[in-house]
Amino acid sequence: MTPEILKAFAIGICASVPIGPIAILVLQKSLSYGHKAGFATGLGATTVDTTYAVLSVFALAFAQNFLNTYETFILLIGGVIIAALGWSMAFKDPFRKMKDFSEEREASVKDYLQAVATALSNPGAILVMFALFAFFGVNADEKGFRVFPIILAVAAGSMSYWFIFSRAFGKWRRAIDIKSMIWLNRIAGLVLMIIGIALLGEGLFEILFKK
Repeated sequence: MTPEILKAFAIGICASVPIGPIAILVLQKSLSYGHKAGFATGLGATTVDTTYAVLSVFALAFAQNFLNTYETFILLIGGVIIAALGWSMAFKDPFRKMKDFSEEREASVKDYLQAVATALSNPGAILVMFALFAFFGVNADEKGFRVFPIILAVAAGSMSYWFIFSRAFGKWRRAIDIKSMIWLNRIAGLVLMIIGIALLGEGLFEILFKK
């Protein structure tokens, strides 16, 4: 069982590493508000990754059928969510209410929920999880309580990655001034807008040309 747990821990890390909307969001939160806000955002991603791990173990066929059926809807809604989040990051000043830039704020439920919504809007993430389970050769045929250590190990791997990621960039925020931070925030927001528009465009293409 121990090798399976180690593999599952590695899956949690590998599922979190790709640079995408979640990584950009955690980066923005860590740089703007500090480690706690960034880590809370990462926990939102961990929640979704863990859910996908459960689906990979228990309901692979069902999850694939759901994605095939509602892929266009997920792309449209996900594109709007990510583009709107990017717009907010790019064109609002997140530092206007901050009296001391060196001070970190506490984590909030909003940080967590933004990450959950962003992660759920990316239907390809669950396919990545399926592929990782297959690549590492994790035995997902276990039943009952024997499968829960695998699920927990995936969650632990994802949490560990986001803790280190947010901690590193939360520390780095002290090395740059507010003006530079604002531009980094705007660039991150524009990247998210582009990703969101691309997803929305893909969904519209599915509706207009493949139906």
